[in-house]
Amino acid sequence: MTPAGAPMVPTLHAESSDGVLIAYRVHGSGTDAALPPVLLVHGFASNDQVTWEGTGWVSALLAAGRAVITLDLRGHGESDKPVDADSYAPQRLGADLRSVLDSAGVDVADAIGYSMGNRVISALTQLAPERVRRVVVGGAGPRELFASWDLDDVRAVLLRDEPSRNPVIEQVLRPAIAAGADREALLACVEGVAGAPLSIPGDIPTLFVAGENDAVPEGAQELAREWGSDFVSIPGRDHVSTLTARAFKNAAIEFLA
Repeated sequence: MTPAGAPMVPTLHAESSDGVLIAYRVHGSGTDAALPPVLLVHGFASNDQVTWEGTGWVSALLAAGRAVITLDLRGHGESDKPVDADSYAPQRLGADLRSVLDSAGVDVADAIGYSMGNRVISALTQLAPERVRRVVVGGAGPRELFASWDLDDVRAVLLRDEPSRNPVIEQVLRPAIAAGADREALLACVEGVAGAPLSIPGDIPTLFVAGENDAVPEGAQELAREWGSDFVSIPGRDHVSTLTARAFKNAAIEFLA
């Protein structure tokens, strides 16, 4: 949400390689021309305003002198919402980010992802590694969450409003349904992203950040050690509350400086 008195940032649209329109916003021009814009990529069943604006990320980065690009992933927010799983293959999601950078006239960006958004950034770095300078991996590790979900349970919740046997599926999907998310698009996203790798070229510096009480990024610290990357644990935070932590913002801003 835009703070009271703040100027409205227009929503722009980039056309991806398969014709899907991706909504994005460019915040500020930045005050340090030597540093690239920061591309913020939200997670599943969210959008740019909930993940990045409402939690103070955009304002914190602007205060640090960085221009910011936020977007709604396909299937989310104001972007197009295809309902076939192939439309959410990692390489298509990565191409969406490249299309946003192209549309915004940005050659190179730093990237911060949260949860599923890191799989999308990973796909971008495989597709166009020259477009990414540094990456902050927030709330994600080597284990892709959807790969552990029973798709019949997901369909039961999204398409038939039946309870799932998996409490995590309930915790993730019920708030999205209550918020009016496109159920068929979310199902297609789960099907398309399931098992997507987290793989970033070794010459792109990467920082891992995870909440102390967050089970989603299980194994992140070990993966960071394997990659020779830094790891920051945010004390007392879970998968939701990590996003609002000032310690997370400070670590990311320092790493991207």
